[in-house]
Amino acid sequence: MHGVAGIAGHALSRAADVAERALTPAGLLVDEIPCQRRTLAERSHRPWPLPDRPWVMGQTWSDLLFAHWAVPVEQLNRLLPPPLRAQVYDGTGWLGVTPFLVSGLRLRGTAPVPWVSRFLELNVRTYVEVGGKPGIYFFSLDAARRAAVFAARRAYRLPYFHARMRAQRDGPGVLFESDRRDSTGPAARFRGEYRRSGPGTDDPLARWLAERYCLYVVDERGAVLRGEIHHPPWPLQVVEGEVHAGGMAAPLGLELNGEPLLHYSARQDVVFWPLAPA
Repeated sequence: MHGVAGIAGHALSRAADVAERALTPAGLLVDEIPCQRRTLAERSHRPWPLPDRPWVMGQTWSDLLFAHWAVPVEQLNRLLPPPLRAQVYDGTGWLGVTPFLVSGLRLRGTAPVPWVSRFLELNVRTYVEVGGKPGIYFFSLDAARRAAVFAARRAYRLPYFHARMRAQRDGPGVLFESDRRDSTGPAARFRGEYRRSGPGTDDPLARWLAERYCLYVVDERGAVLRGEIHHPPWPLQVVEGEVHAGGMAAPLGLELNGEPLLHYSARQDVVFWPLAPA
């Protein structure tokens, strides 16, 4: 980078690093690799077997918030590419907004690259099922690392955007802010302040929303591709707080009505497989 823009970009990157370090639990970076590997030992909870081919990427997610709103299924179906259709729970569709910290991002057999492997992310998603396998469809994904945005667009054909993000933890509380700064997509903003307010939960709806072991994309020919993922069962906790996510739903033409369903997970270790025809 050069000139004033380069200096400003460097300052923002340093500010993001400080925010991410503040959010990172002590000792997290030390044990990401073995923890990602150990996810494969716990598989009895999976709704279908692990893929036969090797996984290709590992990540660790921290301080993840699940914020969900009930949305009429016909509104979601208008946004989904054919042949995908939104899944329903008790007759309604759901839109999720999930901010979190990514760390330990690496290709299989390699170590995480400093700086590049840790960044804040936020995604907007709904839920679909193909061939009896329920999964996630992403309407958008925002990340604070341009390199991560570029790589994910190419490798997984996902609608990633670069955003300026800030996150801080104060005891059980988390503040997370995101402001999309990507000329390839519409403006989108998020702000949330939330804190853990209770013990773990096994609420059936929360489990239905969270326990997803693949993602779906539709390519330029209309073919559905599935990206398998694996992780232990989500350690979910009830949280309370204020979440302002209307700015993430507005680019989709959606309004978020009512109070969201909020759940929190301190950490999840994940491995990914490459996209393959569903």
